[in-house]
Amino acid sequence: MLSGCFEGASEGNHWEELREAMVRGQVEARGVRDPAVLAAIRSVPRHLFVPEKVRSHAYEDAPQVIGDGQTISQPYIVALMTELLEVKPGDRVLEIGTGSGYQAAVLAAMGVEVYSMEIRRDLCLRASRTLKHLGYVNVHVRCKDGYRGWPEAAPFDGIVVTAAPERVPEPLIGQLAENGHMVIPVGSFYQELRVITREKDGTVARAVLPVRFVPMTGVIDQR
Repeated sequence: MLSGCFEGASEGNHWEELREAMVRGQVEARGVRDPAVLAAIRSVPRHLFVPEKVRSHAYEDAPQVIGDGQTISQPYIVALMTELLEVKPGDRVLEIGTGSGYQAAVLAAMGVEVYSMEIRRDLCLRASRTLKHLGYVNVHVRCKDGYRGWPEAAPFDGIVVTAAPERVPEPLIGQLAENGHMVIPVGSFYQELRVITREKDGTVARAVLPVRFVPMTGVIDQR
C-alpha cells in the first residue's frame, strides 16, 4: 500500500513530512490516541485522494473539495470517526459515502475489511481506481445508494457514514453486529456526530460534537 507508483522519492519525502506535521498538529493535539489509528493516518497518502489542483492543500486543517459537490473531511474528523468505531484487524466495516476513498483507505491500513458504498458514480469509480492503484485490496466498493446498506455482507463490526441524514437509516442499524458502533453525523443545518452502539436489547446513542457534513441523498430523501 505504497504511493511509489505516483511520485518520486524526494517528492514522497516532502509529503511524508507534511503528513507527520498533520498528525502531530491536528490529530494527536486534539486528543486522538489510538496507536492503530495514528499509524494508519501516517501511512495513507492523503494527497493522492484529492484532485491535483488542490493537492498542495491536502494536509491542511480543513475539508477539501473532491468534485461533484462533495468534500473530503478534515484530517482530524477522519481520525476521530475512525477511533470512535473501535475496530481491530479482521473486523468488517460498512462505509456509506466512499467519496474520495480516503476514509476507506485509513480503515484498510488498520487491517479492516471495508465495504464502501457511493451513490455518485463518477466519484465511486475514481475512488475505486485510486484504492486499487495504491494496493488496498481489502476494500470493496459498490456504486449504489447506501440507505439500505449491504445486507449480504452483514453483520458489520462497525458502520461509518460520511454524509449527514436528518434521521438514522433503520436498515443500517439492523446490519450492525452486537457491540458494534455506528459513527454518523445527523441533522440538516445543525448537525451532531453520534455514536450508536448495538446492544443485546437495543441501541444506545451518544452525541460527540457538532459537525458539518454534506447531506445524505438518495432514498432517504423520499421518506
